[in-house]
Amino acid sequence: MNQLFKRKTYSETDTSTSLLRVLGVWDIVFFGIAAIIGAGSFSSLGEAVFRGGPGVILLYLICGFACGFTALCYAEFASRIPKAGSAYTYAYASFGELIAWIIGWALIMEYSFGNIYVAFSWSDYFTSFLGRLDIHIPEYLTCSYTEAHKAILNNSTNKELIAAWNTAPPLGSLKFIVDIPALVINGLITWLCYVGVKESKNFNNALVILKLAVIVLVILIGFKYINTGNWTPLNPETQVASFMPNGFAGVMSAVSGVFFAYIGFDALSVLSEETKDPQKTLPKGMIISLVLCTVIYIALTLVLTGMVDYRKFDGVGDPLSFIFEKDNANVAWMELTVSFIAIIAITTVLLVFQMGQPRIWYAMSRDGLMPQKFQDVHPKYKTPSFATIITGIVVGIPIIFTDKSFILDFTSIGTIFAFVLVCAGVLMLPAKEKIKGRFHLPYINGKIIFPVIFIGSLVGFYFFQPAFFENLMDWKDPKEGEFRASIFFFIIINLILCVLTFIKNFSLIPLIGLSSCLYLLTGMSHDNWFWFGLWFAIGLIIYFFYGYRNSKLRNA
Repeated sequence: MNQLFKRKTYSETDTSTSLLRVLGVWDIVFFGIAAIIGAGSFSSLGEAVFRGGPGVILLYLICGFACGFTALCYAEFASRIPKAGSAYTYAYASFGELIAWIIGWALIMEYSFGNIYVAFSWSDYFTSFLGRLDIHIPEYLTCSYTEAHKAILNNSTNKELIAAWNTAPPLGSLKFIVDIPALVINGLITWLCYVGVKESKNFNNALVILKLAVIVLVILIGFKYINTGNWTPLNPETQVASFMPNGFAGVMSAVSGVFFAYIGFDALSVLSEETKDPQKTLPKGMIISLVLCTVIYIALTLVLTGMVDYRKFDGVGDPLSFIFEKDNANVAWMELTVSFIAIIAITTVLLVFQMGQPRIWYAMSRDGLMPQKFQDVHPKYKTPSFATIITGIVVGIPIIFTDKSFILDFTSIGTIFAFVLVCAGVLMLPAKEKIKGRFHLPYINGKIIFPVIFIGSLVGFYFFQPAFFENLMDWKDPKEGEFRASIFFFIIINLILCVLTFIKNFSLIPLIGLSSCLYLLTGMSHDNWFWFGLWFAIGLIIYFFYGYRNSKLRNA
C-alpha cells in the first residue's frame, strides 16, 4: 500500500529541460487572459445568467475568491517545482503516485474535454458571424448528431438544431450530422501547437490585445443601455422582485457555467519548462491574469443582466452579440463586431488548452505512468510532438458524437477536484528557506482564525437564512434537495478541518482555498458525480494495468 503513495522528490534548483524557455511574465499574463477570457465570457456566460439571474454575479465573486487562493497555492508549488505537469507534478510531491495519477487523469479530462466545448463554442460564433454576412452553411454541418437528436426528443424550440435533423442526409439508419467548423479549428490549433511555443506565443499575444479592446468596448457601450430594473426581476413563483429570482440554489446551479470561465488559469503551470525563471515568473503571471479576468467578468455580467432580462438567455450560445441584436439594444455594428472578435477570443482558449494537454502527458510519460512515446520532442520545433498529435485526435473524435451541455458539467467538476487537492497538498509541504526573488506563500497560523471564520460564517448565515437550516435535512425536495445534501457534507468536512487545524497549526491561505473549492462542489448534481466517478474508475483500471507496473519511481 505504501508503494501506491510513494512521493517523488523534485529539486528546486533543477531547471533543466529539453523544451525551449521563451516565456516572460507578460507572456504568462497574456496566456492567462487568453485561457480565462474566452468561452466562459463569450458562450457559457449566457447559460450561467439564465440559471442564476443577476445574482450570478455573486457566484463570479465566489469563484474568483476561490481561484485567487488556489492560484496562490499553485504559485507556491510553481516556486518549488519548476517542472511541467501542473497539479499532477505537485500532487506527486505532496500526496504520492496514486493521487498524482488521479490528478493527471482529471487534468486530461479538463483540457481535452474542455477544448471540445470550446471548439463547439467557436463553431457557434463562426457560423453566426457568417450568417450575419449572408453566408449560409447547412445546419447539419454546424452541430453534433447528439445535439440535434436531443433537440428532437425534447421538442426544443431551437430552429437550427431542428433544421439540422430534418435536412440531414441519411447515413444508413442514422443521419449525417457533423460539426465541420469545430473539427477544422481543432486541426488548425493542433498544427499551431505542433510547430512551436514561440510561434504560439506571438499569435496569442496579438489576439489577446484585440480581444481585450472589444470587451472594453462592449462594457462601455453596454452601460448606456442598462435598465436597472433588470437587476431585480420578479420571482416566477412568488412574483417578488429579487436579485436572485431563482434563490441561492438557483445561483449555485450555475456553478458549472461560471467555473468553466476560470479553469484556464491552472493551464499556465504546465508551461513551467518553457518559462524563463519559472519560480519567479509563473506566480506573478498567474495572479495578475486572475485578478484582471475576475474584474472583467463581473463588469460583463452587470452589463448583460442590466441590458436584457435574464430569462431571455435560455439556450443563447453567443450572449455578448445577443445583447446587441435587433430585439434587444439594436446596435447592428456591435453585434457584427462582437461575433467576429468572439471567434478570435475563443481561438486563444483553444490554443492554451491544446498546449496544456500534451505537457501533462509529457510529464506523466517521463515518470513511466504513460507510454514513453509521449516524451517525444520534435528535433526542430522543440515541442512534445507525439503528445500534441494525440491531443488533437482525442479532442476531435468526441466532437462528432457529444454535445455542449454534457461536456460543460463534466469538465468543471474535474477541475474543481484538482484545485481541492492542490490546496490540500500545500498544507502538507514542509517549510522552505526564503530565497530573494522567488515567490513565497505567507504563513498565517490558522489554528484559531480558520475555526472562528468558518463557525462565525455558519452562525451568521443561520441568522440570515434560518429557513434553509431548518430544512437542511430535507434531501427529497426536487429543487433544493441535492444542494442541501451537498451543504450538509460541506459543513461536516469543514468542521473536521477546523479540528485538524487546531491540532496541526495549518496555514490559513491554503485552508481558505480548500474550503472555497469544496463549497463550489456543492453546486454539482448527482449526474455530474456519476460521470466523474465513471471517468476515474476507467483511469484507475489504466493505472493498475500500465502505470503501476511501469512507474520509474517504484522500479528505481
